[in-house]
Amino acid sequence: MQRRNLLKSIAAAGIGGLITPREQKAQTAVEKAIRGLPAPKIKDVQVIETAPAGVRLTVVKIVTDQDGLFGYGCATFTQRADLVKPAVERYLKPLLLNHPVDRIEDTWQMCYDSSYWKNGPVLNNAISGVDQALWDIKGKMARMPVYDLVGGKCREAADVYRHASGSEIQQCVDMAKQFKEQGIRHVRVQVGTPGYEGYGAGGRGGAMVKGLRDTGAVFEPAPYIRRALKLFEECRKQLGEEIELLHDVHERVTPSQAVQFAKDCEKFKLFFLEDPLSPEDIAYFRLIRQQCSTPIAMGELFNSPHEWLPLMSERLIDYIRIHVSQAGGFTPCRKVAILGELFGVRTAWHGPGDVSPIGHMANVTLDVVSYNFGVQEYSEFNANTREVFHGVPVLEDGYVWPSTKPGWGIEIDEKAAAKFPFQGTPGSGAAPSSNTSNPRSGLNGGWGEVRKRDGQIIKQ
Repeated sequence: MQRRNLLKSIAAAGIGGLITPREQKAQTAVEKAIRGLPAPKIKDVQVIETAPAGVRLTVVKIVTDQDGLFGYGCATFTQRADLVKPAVERYLKPLLLNHPVDRIEDTWQMCYDSSYWKNGPVLNNAISGVDQALWDIKGKMARMPVYDLVGGKCREAADVYRHASGSEIQQCVDMAKQFKEQGIRHVRVQVGTPGYEGYGAGGRGGAMVKGLRDTGAVFEPAPYIRRALKLFEECRKQLGEEIELLHDVHERVTPSQAVQFAKDCEKFKLFFLEDPLSPEDIAYFRLIRQQCSTPIAMGELFNSPHEWLPLMSERLIDYIRIHVSQAGGFTPCRKVAILGELFGVRTAWHGPGDVSPIGHMANVTLDVVSYNFGVQEYSEFNANTREVFHGVPVLEDGYVWPSTKPGWGIEIDEKAAAKFPFQGTPGSGAAPSSNTSNPRSGLNGGWGEVRKRDGQIIKQ
């Protein structure tokens, strides 16, 4: 007891001269290290716009007040790309300056609530850019990849699916065979319908059916459905049962047709049938679930929890297909993945060419940390994209691998990015696309119009 009291007395006497100034300074330094340095603050918020593969990509860069510490986040909304930059620079940036970078959840909620009206695609993509950039910064601060910040991997890499298509059925089957030889185990198959516009089929074939509106793009659901079923039959004959088949309806049929189509697909044992209904018709998913066992994927058009929550909580879909930046970024989609685990819904994040490599890395990160992962859509990165984005996700043996470097593990060469400006954007100085055969040419990223024979516009 006397020894303990003596030690207490010596410690208390530090100010009285028993502890030298040098020792006191050392103790203060240790205490500061234990407490941790003050969190870096946001010094600047920038927007990088680039189109190295001809698709307009938007990335948010957050710069901190610590030299060399910054992060990137995907904010790509190709169809309305020009609106995301002002949403970031004119609305979110003033809100974010001098805000600490370590409070990601708080920052997300602050940005989400700042516009009063919420869950729109422009603001969600802008928030996603900020959110993912903050996760990138946090990973760099911790010297960990983002997947380690949220609990670590529960699988090594993510199984992918590729797109096989053609104007003729055999073309599609042959492409699927090529993917199979490359080690791909899941293939989405799409085929053109002679005389009609289609989705993801790489050509229409034959003389075009003329509609009452002279738009040049006519679609009819019934011929498309008959053609797709013939495609599935031929795929099973030539590819066997070893390869998983997927197909995207792209919400182009009526609800009753969607129910019947899903039933007709049962015998082909698809891995999933994607987007048989539009977001406006989600109540019909109950009828599909009641009448057949074809696995259903849905969600790439979703912006709001009010859209995905009923489908997941009622177990009306098998795969959630959210476009991560469209839903607001990594933070909300991590919550969606956990929600899916509770209800037996697996993930299949949207991963087309109009997602930046930063966004693809966020997808793969979610894939490897989510127990209920299903499959990952994969799009190749061309040489120009690799010149701009260093460290893109790697595809090997049918799996896509996340980076092991801190944060997302991707750096952007901003000088290279500037070599590929948006094409056709008013005021950009870049010439509009010269591809006059593309029905979307001159629409500044918009999808344009597809109509039925009688002139009615269709959902696409």
